[in-house]
Amino acid sequence: MLEDLRPGFRALAQTVVPDASRLDAAGWTEVEGIVERALASRPPALRRQLRLLIRALEWLPFLYYGKRFSALDPVRRNRFLLRIQDSPLRLVRRGFWGLRTLILLGYYGRPGAAAEIGYRADSRGWEARR
Repeated sequence: MLEDLRPGFRALAQTVVPDASRLDAAGWTEVEGIVERALASRPPALRRQLRLLIRALEWLPFLYYGKRFSALDPVRRNRFLLRIQDSPLRLVRRGFWGLRTLILLGYYGRPGAAAEIGYRADSRGWEARR
């Protein structure tokens, strides 16, 4: 689903999770795989809407800056996404927050992400720490 949206999706992911800029090809494959598996059970209409949203977020900055989202510097990317997340249009806000959630799921759902951030949860709870 993300193959033809890859530059925009990755730019969005790097803006939402700046550490994503350190991912190698295998890391990006993991992130995109997690997102695609999460979307596989969703209705086709929702997947189409998400694709449309990613395309819109990639091209809307052209109206403001004369460049696509993936070509913007980090400051302009953040500024643009702040406008989107605070949009007066509820549908736009919901779409962005849904996409943001998928990005966070993809990035932090990777097996190596827990170690990167020092997350040491254990099914035994606090007993495992003693």
